[in-house]
Amino acid sequence: MSEKWDARFIDLAKHISEWSKDPSTKVGCVVVGEDREVRSTGFNGFPRGIEDTATRLNDRAQKYPMICHAEENAIMHAARIGISLKGCTAYVTWPPCSRCARSLIQAGVSEVVYPADSEIPERWREDFDISNQMMSEAGVLTRSV
Repeated sequence: MSEKWDARFIDLAKHISEWSKDPSTKVGCVVVGEDREVRSTGFNGFPRGIEDTATRLNDRAQKYPMICHAEENAIMHAARIGISLKGCTAYVTWPPCSRCARSLIQAGVSEVVYPADSEIPERWREDFDISNQMMSEAGVLTRSV
């Protein structure tokens, strides 16, 4: 993709991140195919199809799945509607954690792109190093724009 398209998809991921139900981390993900079509999107929150009202977030008696990360939400959405993400590019507003890296690898995503100005807090650096190593070993390209 060109720098112009990279910037557009990162901007779209940032816009989607504002829908997040998790106030601690607003992260968005846009998964794009080779011909620049958006295959799936996700943001931090409950998986699509799960009611995510404030009542549900605060009611620990309910047996709902934990809040999903943006990448996982995009992957689950694609699986539900029967779209393959193999060979696609994931544009994210934050470098993926090791949990999300594993999901991206399993989904067959070939590249992960995130903003160059991402400042990783010290407490998360080790996890992001592990994530980058996992993706590198699996042949998933990573780059920042």
